[in-house]
Amino acid sequence: MDPRDRLIVALDLPSVDAAQVLVGKLGDAVSFYKIGYQLGYAGGLAFAEKLIGAGKQVFIDLKLHDIGNTVEKGVESIARIGASFLTVHAYPQTMKAAVAGKKGSQLQILAVTVLTSYDDSDVAAAGYRMKVAELAAERAKQAREIGVDGLVCSPEEAGNLRKIVGGNMVLVTPGIRPAGADKGDQKRIMTPAKAIAAGADYLVVGRPITEAADPRAAAQSIVADIKQAKA
Repeated sequence: MDPRDRLIVALDLPSVDAAQVLVGKLGDAVSFYKIGYQLGYAGGLAFAEKLIGAGKQVFIDLKLHDIGNTVEKGVESIARIGASFLTVHAYPQTMKAAVAGKKGSQLQILAVTVLTSYDDSDVAAAGYRMKVAELAAERAKQAREIGVDGLVCSPEEAGNLRKIVGGNMVLVTPGIRPAGADKGDQKRIMTPAKAIAAGADYLVVGRPITEAADPRAAAQSIVADIKQAKA
């Protein structure tokens, strides 16, 4: 895989206009974009189709979780856009519905194990008796058995989850911060090179690129780090 294709830039921006400006600045330095809640609810799904039409790959990060029929029909709609990835929460019923909904398309379903802003105390506050690593591992096993295409996980869990799911499932890791970057609200982070070495296939990077004085240079630096990790 081209190292450039392993970087997914998170378009966590307030408007399509702002996203278009950033995409223009990044040019051919970036081939893969993520659209989440903020942009998704501000015209981002239509913008996703434009990006796909321009030859970019798109990751729709909506973290679906609802009754089975609702999830299945929602996935069918996203599949028609031509997106590459779509997230759902890693609950068995939700994952099964998503796998059914993407049938016959090229869309890959990614199950979110445990959010990277969570630590053990957050998981306990949510009512789980497991620690983060234990909960992520349990959900990874369920996702593998159900036939989900990949997982979204912290880079800290990537190595262990790779052992659980083997080489046929994709691992996508947010919480990526270049050395010296502000960690923001993320609690489980790792540098690009270390995340790739740990077993990640794709890295999601937002603020270190979107808030950089020179976004293109920031993206190119991360791609160089990815390339070095696989050298």
